[in-house]
Amino acid sequence: MASEITELPHPARSDMQLTEVLFALSDPERLAIVRQLADGPMEMAQCHLSDPSMPKSTKSHLMKVLREAGVIRNEALGRGRRLSLRQDDLEARFPGLLGSVLSASTEV
Repeated sequence: MASEITELPHPARSDMQLTEVLFALSDPERLAIVRQLADGPMEMAQCHLSDPSMPKSTKSHLMKVLREAGVIRNEALGRGRRLSLRQDDLEARFPGLLGSVLSASTEV
């Protein structure tokens, strides 16, 4: 029995909420994922977390929060998933937000 990769729901640009986007960007691990995707799309398997021992389920949850907020797009690519940053949608909906977040220092 062949398993089909289902299409995941993504919010429309007009449905993206600032509070949800800010929440998604507030977690250091999620922000690190966004920083990786700023250079272009990548396969989910290539996206790495700062703690390699983190469970796969945690990584999936981080991706889910980003996707449901509208920060990333998560699409089927063969047997895997392709992640991309929704830069155009974020810039159109919240001008300057993503650029400000990405240019902010990573130091605490």
